Amino acid sequence: MKKPIGAGLAILALAAALAACGSNNGTSPASSTASSAASPTAAASGSGSAQASAAAELMTASSSAGTIVVDAKGMSVYFFTKDTKDSGTSACTGACLVQWPPVTTTSATPAASGITGTLGTIPTPDGKKQVTLNGMPLYYFAKDTKAGDVLGQGVNNVWYLANPAGDMIRPAGGQSY
Repeated sequence: MKKPIGAGLAILALAAALAACGSNNGTSPASSTASSAASPTAAASGSGSAQASAAAELMTASSSAGTIVVDAKGMSVYFFTKDTKDSGTSACTGACLVQWPPVTTTSATPAASGITGTLGTIPTPDGKKQVTLNGMPLYYFAKDTKAGDVLGQGVNNVWYLANPAGDMIRPAGGQSY
């Protein structure tokens, strides 16, 4: 009896797409620890995943990487170095979005506390509004499962946490996380 090869090809295509968008394929950055995770400066409440959050209330939090931008639930947000500032589009598409979901909002002007960079939005392929900081789209990391996780920091040297001024937090001296 012959077995269809379509499922195997689909799995290979998904793996290739994840590798192309900077997925770390199950490994976590060496320096991330739960004890040094971020603690939001404002209380995070509510249930469900950060990815399902309708409003992207952003604020600052302290983390092992310094002061970072988090959402209202304390979930860390990231930049993707393959995005182009002020392009109005995201370079993370297709399977990439499974590991790096966009930070979305229903508001024309996302609300923020302690953020000094300029907030805006761009359209997602499915018609939602992805939050931008200084013209760069913001993302969550699927492996960050609780407030304060920063497991996406430095993944494949293309994913970096956002600071309140809207800059990528890159390691000093060329070290990677």
